[in-house]
Amino acid sequence: MVQLNLPAFDHQLKQADGKRWIFDILRRKYLVLTPEEWVRQHFVHYIINELQYPKALIKVEGGLSYNKLSKRSDIVVFNRDGKPWMVIECKAPDIPINDSTVQQASVYNATLRANFLVVTNGLRHFLFRTDWNSNTTRVLDAMPEYI
Repeated sequence: MVQLNLPAFDHQLKQADGKRWIFDILRRKYLVLTPEEWVRQHFVHYIINELQYPKALIKVEGGLSYNKLSKRSDIVVFNRDGKPWMVIECKAPDIPINDSTVQQASVYNATLRANFLVVTNGLRHFLFRTDWNSNTTRVLDAMPEYI
């Protein structure tokens, strides 16, 4: 797998059924190691180990509905009241982050209404803060502290 612009972590890999698998600490099972999963697992470990986001308030690949379509959010971090606080959309490293990928993540967030949105391919990370009262969004320079 490609070297990402995220801290390394002690990952558990295995080979089975002709595929490589990586252990997901949140779902407590091995998942097929795709380039997108490589990014997702790095980002999960980054927010837990480096930023101290509470592991119990993070959900990976949760379902949501938008315009009667079923969608899946990559990572959602909840606040202490159980409401979505941050949505993180992960792409494979070879997928460029552009207006289209940010728009896709924004559509997911329009349903969840989290204050923070992150779009990453593991190499580049784009961070946004939305104020739902004034319907404004601004770009952030760094990941927010979990409060």
